[in-house]
Amino acid sequence: MAKTTHIAVVSSPGFSHLVPIIEFTKRLVSHHPNFHITCIIPSLGSPPESSKSYLETLQSSNINSIFLPPVNKQDLPQNAYPGILIQLTVTLSLPSIHESLKSLASKAPLVALVTDVFAFEALDYAKEFNSLSYLYFPSSAMVLSLVLHLPKLDQEISGEFKDLEEPIQLPGCVPILGRDLPAPTKNRSSEAYKMKLGRAKRVSSVDGILINTFLEMESDTIRALEEEKEGNGKSKINFYPMGPITQIGSNNGADDKNDCLKWLENQPPSSVLYVSFGSGGTLSQRQTNELALGLELSGQRFLWVMRAPSDSVSAAYLEAVDEDPLKFLPSGFLERTKNQGLVVPLWAPQIQVLKHSSVGGFLSHCGWNSTLESMQEGVPIIAWPLFAEQAMNAVMLCDGLKVALRLKFNEDEVVEKEEIGKVVKCLMEGEEGKGMRKRMKDLKDSAAKALKDGSSTKTLSLLASHWENLGGI
Repeated sequence: MAKTTHIAVVSSPGFSHLVPIIEFTKRLVSHHPNFHITCIIPSLGSPPESSKSYLETLQSSNINSIFLPPVNKQDLPQNAYPGILIQLTVTLSLPSIHESLKSLASKAPLVALVTDVFAFEALDYAKEFNSLSYLYFPSSAMVLSLVLHLPKLDQEISGEFKDLEEPIQLPGCVPILGRDLPAPTKNRSSEAYKMKLGRAKRVSSVDGILINTFLEMESDTIRALEEEKEGNGKSKINFYPMGPITQIGSNNGADDKNDCLKWLENQPPSSVLYVSFGSGGTLSQRQTNELALGLELSGQRFLWVMRAPSDSVSAAYLEAVDEDPLKFLPSGFLERTKNQGLVVPLWAPQIQVLKHSSVGGFLSHCGWNSTLESMQEGVPIIAWPLFAEQAMNAVMLCDGLKVALRLKFNEDEVVEKEEIGKVVKCLMEGEEGKGMRKRMKDLKDSAAKALKDGSSTKTLSLLASHWENLGGI
């Protein structure tokens, strides 16, 4: 009888952090059914319904999940950057994480402990339980390269990164301007930057990093990471690109009778622009008006998943907002565009939308989950980054892979309706858009191959074999 290999996984708060690491566990046990995985999940306040319903779709007895006692929102700073709230939630959950690991280890040896990048502090417990330590990095290899090089950049560069006139050249990556680095780097004296730098300094102590990317998409960056590791005798980190890991192919409970899917059925092939800013992105009232009028101006069909406006671009990231967003649209907009587009409040079945034959483009915040989903369905992108590492993703998509167009902001940091109308028309009708659609289709094919029997599947098997050889019961 085959041995069972036990590992523990620690997520961090937020639906967009929970999904990638759980999808990794599902992929691992589907290819290697002798693994048993326990997922430990910290939460800020009561676990969101989206997370609970998502976990209910897990159909494997090899994967268990534990929601830790929630952290009280009143114990954290109000209106702080989401990264700070996520990090502090994990820090306050460490005693509960330790107790869970202790209970698990008393029943069976834990061969490995895998944590989300924001839950890295939990890796301090790996030695206590004789476990190997791994980071699950839910972003690109390019963003990981920044994390690994941030301590050096912090020493070499004076002043603010956003004020640099020359682009930063990370090994194997397209050049990137300082203003396009992740949001926490915008102010080097801020708590968010200090936390990010602290995480970056700790990364070199782990046994391996699991990256949600694939070799064919970021070959130069992954090769550069490997070469630097080989040239640095002190580094023991192994890199495991095993993506794209998304909900595509999972049972995520979408209903074919959903209103927006029914609406898409009546649209011509590749004619609809899907507009969504992810699970947490929000626009101001002024920007919402410009987007609405820009979509109208473009003359293109659109499906817009809308959220109520806020002056904070990440207002909905860790908080559910119930207010009806449609009342914030410009006067007469819905009537004027009733034959052109559809606005749906708060949520749409994104994977089914991107998969639909009538969808020909995606106006996106460039969160990594959405980026990979769009890539897997071959849909080119209009890049509208809001926060976190989204601007870095936009640079890679636009300048590196050339599968996206980026919108330009005015001096007030607003994208005007004329710019929106022009770029939407270019993607949906122009020659440039056709070229991007072709390149995205090539990436779609490469991603499918990597997951079927190619680079990512081989990488996963290599890691699983390593863990199996170390122990099991």
